[in-house]
Amino acid sequence: MTFQRSAFLIGAALLLPAFASAADQITVAKLYDQPIAGLEREIVPLVEAMPADKFDFAPTAGTFKGVRTFAQQAKHVAAVNYLVAAAALGEKPPVDTGGEIGPAAIRTKEQIVKFLKDSFAYAHKAALALTSAGETELVKSPFGNSQLARGYLVSIVVSHTYDHYGQMVVYARMNDIIPPASR
Repeated sequence: MTFQRSAFLIGAALLLPAFASAADQITVAKLYDQPIAGLEREIVPLVEAMPADKFDFAPTAGTFKGVRTFAQQAKHVAAVNYLVAAAALGEKPPVDTGGEIGPAAIRTKEQIVKFLKDSFAYAHKAALALTSAGETELVKSPFGNSQLARGYLVSIVVSHTYDHYGQMVVYARMNDIIPPASR
């Protein structure tokens, strides 16, 4: 077991409710799905809290020059969620992802929020499909010709999204929006 996998599984286990009854068997699927659910409860309300007229905001001063807008961040997160979940499931994404940037046709706040929510529903599907036997099975990566473990692909939903969540929190605070998770 690699250090990254061990750390992920330990962290995921700690996120499971401490009050779970004996009837609530901890499965590999739950270990991967619970962190996704926790993250979803943070990023979706953040995206919903940003006013529509601020979706095109991106910092421009200093080292922020040329970064994605808030909307582009949200679309990118959703697109990557779809790509890694589809790879973990061994299928094509159920929607046009526009590559890693998200579909050009998705522009409004409402469309972006729906795209993000739907991507999490699909990520849950991938997490809940994992089994002890299948989590280490190698499948084609959506990012090149390499092979990655199904469980690792599902874990990308959490690590990748938290990276962008942190950036999006900065964008929100720069626009006097207190992230819902901080209220």
